[in-house]
Amino acid sequence: MPERLRRFLSYVVEQALAGHADRIKAYSIAVEVFGRDINFDIQNDPVVRIEAGRLRRALERYYLLAGGLDPILIEIPKGGYAPRFCRRMDNPGEAELQQSSSQLELAALRPSSVALRAAQFFALAVDWLKHRWFVGATIALMIGLGWNFARTSDLTILPAARKERVAVTGPSIIVRPFINLSGDPEGDVYAAGFSEEILAQLARFKELTVFGRETAGAVPDGVSAAEIRRKFGNRFTLEGSVRVSNGRLRITSRVLDGETATVIWSDAYDADLRTSGIVDIEMNVASKVATAVAQPYGILFRQMASSRESRLPSFEAYQCSFRFYRYRNTLDPREHLPTRECLERMTVLYPDYATGWAMLSFLYLDEDRFELNRRPGSPTPVERAREAAQHAVRLEPQNVRALQALMTVLFLLKEPAAALRIGNQALAINPNDTELLGEFGSRIAQAGEWQRGAALLEEAMARNPGHADYYVGILAFAAYMQNDDKKAVDLIRRADLRRFPIYYLVAALIFARAGLSSEAEANRVQFLKLRPKFFDDFGSELDKRNFTPRDRVILIRAAILAGFPVKSHIVDARK
Repeated sequence: MPERLRRFLSYVVEQALAGHADRIKAYSIAVEVFGRDINFDIQNDPVVRIEAGRLRRALERYYLLAGGLDPILIEIPKGGYAPRFCRRMDNPGEAELQQSSSQLELAALRPSSVALRAAQFFALAVDWLKHRWFVGATIALMIGLGWNFARTSDLTILPAARKERVAVTGPSIIVRPFINLSGDPEGDVYAAGFSEEILAQLARFKELTVFGRETAGAVPDGVSAAEIRRKFGNRFTLEGSVRVSNGRLRITSRVLDGETATVIWSDAYDADLRTSGIVDIEMNVASKVATAVAQPYGILFRQMASSRESRLPSFEAYQCSFRFYRYRNTLDPREHLPTRECLERMTVLYPDYATGWAMLSFLYLDEDRFELNRRPGSPTPVERAREAAQHAVRLEPQNVRALQALMTVLFLLKEPAAALRIGNQALAINPNDTELLGEFGSRIAQAGEWQRGAALLEEAMARNPGHADYYVGILAFAAYMQNDDKKAVDLIRRADLRRFPIYYLVAALIFARAGLSSEAEANRVQFLKLRPKFFDDFGSELDKRNFTPRDRVILIRAAILAGFPVKSHIVDARK
């Protein structure tokens, strides 16, 4: 375990055993563990959230591998940093888990004389965790003390429930334990570590149902993806292998479709164990696998979109999600109304589905910023968008799509600092979500940091070849604002957004400055045909998109150059 994680774990455990669990906050950890000064800005520095996520994964790997016999577990529950001390189930093999949500429910220690015995045991535990390797006598002592404590204490545990398989809507996946092809114990450790890290990374994507490790562990060797699908109801299976040779590590992974019995994705990754730590390698490779597999426009969604399953009426929840991403990919005005209506029905049927509320927030927002099917009366589209996003975050504060929606709404409500702070928070939760990364990059760019925003957009697009064309259009606009006309022309020609009115405005500006007058004129005419009243109040349109004063001047000049009917009072205002 890296030194900074050992300090983190030691601090929170020692504080909890001293009776100060209520004092374990992000601020105190940042100052006392990571050396931040007393003026530390918790909102803009996500160090504690990021390191807490790494610590949780490190603990999971430890208890899976070296700590597989430890009777007592230390957990850092999500949503806080105070540790929880739990007893391992006596006979884990007895639980037959039939679905992903079946997990061990571990009860916390009751306040009694147990605390004193717990302190004695965990003082040893913390001391061990400061040293990765230890001798056999220490193992025996730890297990002996822990087992004696577990048998005589008041610890209770709720065993895993036995549940029947339930219907799963949308993309669903089982991650099978990776296979060690090297035939040595070192390879076993790496294989188990990669399985766990990929499972943790995939679970961050809220639109994807990820079955738990217990379910995957119940699948016998040699069983086909189709048989796994029939038994557990998952559509997809991810499997892989590791091979260690001469200090080098090769990891291969692939995804199988249980419905079509085909391999729909595969890749291989190489790393040098002599120059990189195994934890860093695991996290890096798992991030690449999760990004490739689980993106909203990625391989699983595309596979389901091409199959009959996505069209079944009973799969309304997934239908709405698929409609949403199809709309976001093209911004086709014809898709806006049915998608909004679908999401409104879904949030009535499933009022606690945070992702559905987040998606609905974007649809409400587009009523205002793109003038799509605007519903008259009060509350206004922006007010509805804000309420839907806030409701999504209240339902699930760690939901990345909910935070992305709130970030976007706040940005367009002229609260850019708050919006970008929430964007940073969402990225700390799931840095692999390229849908979020692209949106965040577009907000950074629109706030005036065009170079930085463009870099984030390019990273999102490179990591997810199935990205929305919307981001290609924004990247073209960013190139234009940085005076790179050649790149802007190339990108705007690649963007397949011809059903999206704003595309024609951006294209006209780009072509006009590049001297491509005929193309500029064609796009100018088409935009005014689709949005004839846009320039009646051009200043308001610029305001709602939160452009900086400098960028407003650039855009007014550009619109005049492209031949748009900019009102005289707007021209005077820029002087």
